[in-house]
Amino acid sequence: MERLDKQQMFLYLAWIVSLVATLGSLYFSGIKGFIPCELCWYQRILMYPLTIILGIATFQNERFIKKYVLPIAIIGCSISIFHYLEQKVPGFAEIKPCASGVPCNVEYINWFGFITIPFLALIAFSIVIILMLFIKISKNK
Repeated sequence: MERLDKQQMFLYLAWIVSLVATLGSLYFSGIKGFIPCELCWYQRILMYPLTIILGIATFQNERFIKKYVLPIAIIGCSISIFHYLEQKVPGFAEIKPCASGVPCNVEYINWFGFITIPFLALIAFSIVIILMLFIKISKNK
């Protein structure tokens, strides 16, 4: 059995993080019954394809995928930061009130006083970004 090199391990870990985030969001909505708000949907729209893209890249050992993954993850991270600020910073939620459905400042979970669903998404997107930055693309390939 061939041993994984560091670069392939970074791809594999990024895929695992995106897979856990995807399954976690499906758990919160499907099993726990938490209705996603508008910003949650945007984060899902960006995270779910990462699971497929990174899964294929992992098994093909495709390191050039980082140029596609990084923009998606950075946009998702930005939305997660904005969403987290709406939940935790007083007065920030009034900047863009949700038009319909669940308000974006609702906290379904609040573990340890700071861990919310947007915070979990922020961590997942951030880890994917960091792992992608660790991948080096060799000129010889």
